[in-house]
Amino acid sequence: MNKRLFILLIALMSLSLLGIIFVQGYWISNSYRDKEEQVNYNFREVLNEVANEVQIREIEDYYRIYSDLADSVETPENINFSELVYTTSSDKSNESYIFSDGILVEDYKLSSSFLDTEIDSILFKKIINKKSTTKIISGIDGSGEVSETIESFVRMKDYERNRFENAFKNISARTPIHKRVSVDEIEKLLQKAMKKRGLKSDVEFAVYSNGLSTRVHSRSFEYDAAKILATPLFVNEELKIGYDLLVNFSEKKKTAFRSILGMAVLSLVFTSVIVLAYASAISQIFKQRQISQIKSDFINNMTHEFKTPIATINLALDALKNPKAKSNEEFVDRYLNMIRDENRRMHAQVENVLRISKLEKNQLDLPKQRVKLHDLIATAISHVSLIVEDRRGYIKPHLGALKSSILGSESHLTNVIVNILDNAIKYSEDEPKIDIYTENVKDSIILKIRDQGIGMTKSVQKKIFEKFYRESTGDIHNVKGHGLGLAYAKRILDDHDADIYVESEKGKGSTFIIKLHLIS
Repeated sequence: MNKRLFILLIALMSLSLLGIIFVQGYWISNSYRDKEEQVNYNFREVLNEVANEVQIREIEDYYRIYSDLADSVETPENINFSELVYTTSSDKSNESYIFSDGILVEDYKLSSSFLDTEIDSILFKKIINKKSTTKIISGIDGSGEVSETIESFVRMKDYERNRFENAFKNISARTPIHKRVSVDEIEKLLQKAMKKRGLKSDVEFAVYSNGLSTRVHSRSFEYDAAKILATPLFVNEELKIGYDLLVNFSEKKKTAFRSILGMAVLSLVFTSVIVLAYASAISQIFKQRQISQIKSDFINNMTHEFKTPIATINLALDALKNPKAKSNEEFVDRYLNMIRDENRRMHAQVENVLRISKLEKNQLDLPKQRVKLHDLIATAISHVSLIVEDRRGYIKPHLGALKSSILGSESHLTNVIVNILDNAIKYSEDEPKIDIYTENVKDSIILKIRDQGIGMTKSVQKKIFEKFYRESTGDIHNVKGHGLGLAYAKRILDDHDADIYVESEKGKGSTFIIKLHLIS
């Protein structure tokens, strides 16, 4: 895929994902605000309901007392009612009915002892409704005979109550607030109203008068304008007297949060899954691109590595075909040795690739036995000593470990050391200068291979043990290899339960450190 197109697709996908996250966050935020407003409305309805019930209860209590007193006052006899009289008659039955409907309004004074107020007496009106029905049957001669009269007297309490309520407001306004409503009553009404609406919250409340606290308040109430809901209580506009019921529902925000928690969590979980899947997909895409590039480099390197020995073998074979060369045994032996060396070289390259493949599939047989690490170091040095001498460098062992016996595969551990030494030689621009150190630390032996080569950056250090990885230097063939040596070393050491890591600085060389377990 074209690099620009690839970058554009990644940018668009990332922008779309950020858009999804923003929309989800915006939705959750709006849902929370809506729920918070709804919860505030519900709690405010609770507050209004409580205030209304307290006021109705006060009126009911006092009207009940008033009504009983009014009933105890007997209506004087021979009182005339203001009556409305009307008649109906029936031609078929010769019956006539006379209906009367009258109202008697009496003014009385009652002692105000049932109210805690400075007023000695209360004026009130007792309203009685009188209804009567008279049945008259007409005789043959036209004369009428009264059959019966039914009378009923009923107090018109609804009208009385309206009058009482208006008068009562001015009277009750002079009563101290703590005698009009109690803390227990408000608390019970609040709990009842919240339960009816399915609300849960700790509640603190108080009754204030003109901004000042009264004796009616819960124990832990603290005034905080940002958290408090308020509603008028016992308002008397005529006397300009009134109170406010202030309530702090401490869990309003929690209630709103709990109401959207389920959907919010699901939304966050699904969004997180999408983000993780996207990140994983992007990571895999970049890894695949990197692997593709590494494999291309590997094929180019392998082709280059095989091209030279194949050309050499072909030239040697052509030379051997010359009749004059056949008679010269020294000439023949030279070219045969050349063919054998090049063949071994190609075989070694193939073996490196096959060995890594077997390690990946856990098919490589690693028989372990007791070996001395110092002996393996000596063997590895002998493999590369001629190359180092040819480049006028040196390899100096500083074997300070008193114990070096380990359980391992002699051939594979030797290959590991050879690979590290080979890298130290290849990545030294001048003559290779290599120092090898060993030391004992508790039950382990530490092997350090230090060179004075070109070194590497921190980013390269994190990748050098990956298969096929080689640091890009602009020319793919300036250092021979396939990026397999250190990957092979890491897998072998992992199989030996050993650790390997590198310390390096660009331009100042590298130190490979291997930690292996000792055996007694």
